[in-house]
Amino acid sequence: MHQHQNPTTRFHRIGVDIGGTFTDFALFDDHSREIVTHKALTTPADPAKAVIAGVDILTRRAGIRPADVAMVVHGTTLVTNAIIERKGAPTAMIVTRGFRDVLDIAMECRYDLFDLRLRFPAPVVPRELRFEVGERVKWDGSVAEELELDGLRNAIAIAIKQHGVRSIAVCLLHSYANPEHEQRIVEWLAAEFPRLNVSASADVFPFMREYARWTTACLNAYVQPAVDEYLDRLDNGLAGLGFRGKFLIMSSSGSTLTPQIARRYPVRMLESGPAAGVLMSARHSLDLKLPQILSFDMGGTTAKGCMIRDHAPLKRYEFEVARVHEFKRGSGLPVKIPVLDMIEIGSGGGSLAQIDDRGVLGVGPRSAGADPGPACYGRGGRRPTLTDANLVLGYLDSSSFLGGTMALDHAAAVVAIESDVARPLRLNVEKAAWGIHEVINEDVAKAFRVHASERGVDYRRCSMVVFGGSGPIHGARIARKLRIPRVICPSGAGVMSAFGLLTSPIGFERVQSLRVGLDALSPERFGAIVNALVTQAKSTVRESGVAEQECEVAIKVDMRYLGQGYEVEVALRAGATAQALATLPVDFNNAYAAIFGLAFDDRAVEIVAWKVEVRGPIPGAGSPYRLKQAPRAPQALRAHRQAYFPEAGGFAKCAVYDRYAFVPGQTIEGPALIEEAESTCVLGTGDRAFVDERLNLVIDIEELRG
Repeated sequence: MHQHQNPTTRFHRIGVDIGGTFTDFALFDDHSREIVTHKALTTPADPAKAVIAGVDILTRRAGIRPADVAMVVHGTTLVTNAIIERKGAPTAMIVTRGFRDVLDIAMECRYDLFDLRLRFPAPVVPRELRFEVGERVKWDGSVAEELELDGLRNAIAIAIKQHGVRSIAVCLLHSYANPEHEQRIVEWLAAEFPRLNVSASADVFPFMREYARWTTACLNAYVQPAVDEYLDRLDNGLAGLGFRGKFLIMSSSGSTLTPQIARRYPVRMLESGPAAGVLMSARHSLDLKLPQILSFDMGGTTAKGCMIRDHAPLKRYEFEVARVHEFKRGSGLPVKIPVLDMIEIGSGGGSLAQIDDRGVLGVGPRSAGADPGPACYGRGGRRPTLTDANLVLGYLDSSSFLGGTMALDHAAAVVAIESDVARPLRLNVEKAAWGIHEVINEDVAKAFRVHASERGVDYRRCSMVVFGGSGPIHGARIARKLRIPRVICPSGAGVMSAFGLLTSPIGFERVQSLRVGLDALSPERFGAIVNALVTQAKSTVRESGVAEQECEVAIKVDMRYLGQGYEVEVALRAGATAQALATLPVDFNNAYAAIFGLAFDDRAVEIVAWKVEVRGPIPGAGSPYRLKQAPRAPQALRAHRQAYFPEAGGFAKCAVYDRYAFVPGQTIEGPALIEEAESTCVLGTGDRAFVDERLNLVIDIEELRG
């Protein structure tokens, strides 16, 4: 029977994370502290369909109505996919006269010095849709030439008629220092072309260095119509189910946004879903008192890694999307937004295996996705994938996949691997499947090594949190390659990103470029600059329903020695006060020395960027949640089956455990397979797992065990 609740007493929240292959759902009951989960294939043609259907199934499974749900939090790859696949709206650009080619000139950087056939991603705004206007603002914000809009109305009208333009990015030189001209153009466009989506670069991200700022504004405008339509479909679909609660969207920085803010800044939804999993890893880092964590998420399409340092994920303010070469910096479009510092590679359960022209086995980055999916899904896929290999190796079971709701075709997996990999390499099917599995392990480990070396991280002093549908299968072996001694596989690991969505606070971050020398900065001006940004960020967060007294403020500045080209981030210890200003030179020198090994106390220092983040309270704080899932057998040890372990010389008899039957204090010796509905944890030969009081699997790698 459905529960009938007053809206003020609703205590159910749902997290929905859309991946390339699966869409994950988690329903939190804040009263009983129980979690109900669900996993379904993504519907690539219209991702909203899987969301709406999944919410209906999940609420029925929990015995409640959608009307009983207080909140739905959503993470999506919609924006990323629209940019990579070039499925955004026709977009125009208004630019300062003489600078229309900045998008083509870019950074004049060769990401590979010896490649004579370099390719770069094309700008999302073609040259013929970039319209110049007379105006000039100097770097200090002073106006050198007044704004003129002569001929602009006719040019835009023609672009709408001939090219179907639906969005415009307004990108003027030095608008971060003085946005007046951009604001006047935005107001003019609203009056003359009210149906156009408009993004102003000084509003989207008021940062110096025009190429990255303008590219970000263009991408924001490019995806706005798609995001509007998608959110409309979700709103209508959830309302059709009876949902009347709050709907929030995950941002790339690890906080949630209201639909109104997401529609205004859709570019901040890049890396939306992966950020949620990282936040959940940070929560585990705090709960387990492990300050240094590598968060490892592998799903059906990609693998993501992020460093957690002192219980907080590393963050940056620029990354690249739509890279031509996956690992080569400079081969993509730069985006200036707050984003968690992740490494992402095309390795997942749906990654396709193939033999290249050299006769070498490669896996990914191309994926079978949800449609048609791996060969073993029986949905028309015929090419071998990582999931097919893991099924052949015995790590996955045909009858228990997704809790037994989705049968896998073992014979189809064998046929696919035999024809595309085993026969060309003159191997048996089992060796070919192991090759696919091991190539993915090495690809991920190689990418994580590069990521760690660039950030000065020693993995040997870290632990790893593994999650996602494929992460627990590969986590222990990748940890062994990286010399990480301990792996944590949380309960519900297969849908942990959906958990992370429900532990993410409402928040917003404002960043402003403004160059000011420390010797010329008075306490009054220092306070005025910071407080203006705090007021802007708080206003956005309060619009989302967060009370003033619940807001938490973090302030950082980017600093450098006068004459340098790049900056070091410094956190303010005492807010926007005279004391914080007085300690900034010492704080900067300490931060600089931590990175470069020395500092220059006698050099002049300047601030070039100001960062203010305002967040509301973290939802769901308090005692831990537990999965509402009954064991499938009275004892944890369900059965034995043959699984492939090279240390054992091939296939070996392997214990299979029902994770839902584990109790705190239990110890499991490898080799073993530990199954739950959305994932399987593979314990290698000699490895040992311990079930802690929160029902996490804490795995010690044999040869790294202290």
